[in-house]
Amino acid sequence: MEMKPIVVVSRCLGFEACRYDGQILSNSFIQQLAPSVEIRTVCPEVEIGMGTPRAPIKIVMQEGIPRLIQSQTEKDFTRSMQNFCEEFVKSLKDVDGFILKNRSPSCGIKDTKTYSKIEKGPAIGKGPGLFGGHVLKTCGGLAIEDEGRLNNTKIREHFLMKLFTLARFRESKREGTLQALMRFQSTHKLLLMAYNQAQMRKMGKLIGSASKTSVNQSLFSEYERELQHAFSRPARIGSHINALMHALGYFSKELKSSEKAFFLDHLEKYRNGQIPLITLLSLIQSWTIRFDSKYLRQQFYLTPFPESLLHFDNS
Repeated sequence: MEMKPIVVVSRCLGFEACRYDGQILSNSFIQQLAPSVEIRTVCPEVEIGMGTPRAPIKIVMQEGIPRLIQSQTEKDFTRSMQNFCEEFVKSLKDVDGFILKNRSPSCGIKDTKTYSKIEKGPAIGKGPGLFGGHVLKTCGGLAIEDEGRLNNTKIREHFLMKLFTLARFRESKREGTLQALMRFQSTHKLLLMAYNQAQMRKMGKLIGSASKTSVNQSLFSEYERELQHAFSRPARIGSHINALMHALGYFSKELKSSEKAFFLDHLEKYRNGQIPLITLLSLIQSWTIRFDSKYLRQQFYLTPFPESLLHFDNS
């Protein structure tokens, strides 16, 4: 059985009524994702002793340093939160990603408002919350998103591709052999090509320079860093098209000219943002089955994450 990704999720997103106002927030994507992953929940504010419900906290910039302050009581929770962040991250094992509450002074990763004073006033900027910022700093190579951004199709697609790829690598790392590393590189060739062709070649050379006697934890750690770098940003449309054309080459002699023309027409529609990537991947996959291509059957590019997650309606 394929190893399930391990994802840390903000506890208020459908697991416990621990939000500052005592509410629990349902999230349809997390509900859909849950059967395919192992979820570990966290509520940093509750973990540092804040009750539920509780007076809201906010980030106040003081001498250029973000402080986590409860306006109503003027209590400063910065040190408590920093200590929790350090201990929590140190305690994590085998985590592949995070889904955190957006705009939260603790869990936000991008769009948390910051203020210049404790008293009521306008926001002066946006950035990560204290916990979210620590996660980005210490675990930045993992699949990290907030639940709001995951409503965007391209962001969600990238998150899922990265999340499940990292989990598969973790499985190879646990096996710990050169054969496992070679198999991972081989079965992810098209996916890596779609993301970062230069990184794909660099990772291949890293494996090629190793011998059976030199396989150790440092080799896997170095490969993992390169893998995370390859997935550090979403793949460009042009890179996906390059990978799709590479896959099409495996059927160049079998397909009718009308079928090739149909595919190329859809390729242009994808380039122009008219259809999603999955439409083209489905076409390639159908030809993989039809022509029994052993090589493409093994490529995770065609099925980078469970089929149940291919379609999501966030309406």
